[in-house]
Amino acid sequence: MKKFAFLGLGLCMALAFTSCKSSESAYKKAYEKAKQQELAQGTAVQQQTAPATVSASAETATPAPSADVRQEKVTIVAGNGALQDYSVVCGSFGVKTNAENLKNFLDNEGYNAIIVYNADRNMYRVVSETFSNRDAAARARDAFKAKYPNRQDFQGSWLLYRMN
Repeated sequence: MKKFAFLGLGLCMALAFTSCKSSESAYKKAYEKAKQQELAQGTAVQQQTAPATVSASAETATPAPSADVRQEKVTIVAGNGALQDYSVVCGSFGVKTNAENLKNFLDNEGYNAIIVYNADRNMYRVVSETFSNRDAAARARDAFKAKYPNRQDFQGSWLLYRMN
């Protein structure tokens, strides 16, 4: 009798382990899929680097596509000050608390950081500085990266063009 009970228990355990997939693997697959989509979007933006000849009046209406500028419709969630056309984004988060932590760090470093929200992507962007023209924003982004050479997360800083 013990033999049959032990054999039945072993068979049940074998079925249990082979029939169920781990939730960790499902999470890992979802994470990898999201990472691939993010990388695909990044390469699609980088492929738009063809030089464009645009008149001065058209350039003020819509900026020329560039690998280091993303166009997004965002709203201010936290921070003082107005958001201008071009902003230096030093962090993007799906969780608002993480964005607030980075904003607090930047405020302690002397920046007047702003958190903006992109509803289309459900992402909170942390803006260290904001400018009315692209060149000033690009210089500020490069200076920001140079100020924190050991922070790999800051080396991925990029420019955001605010769409209305």
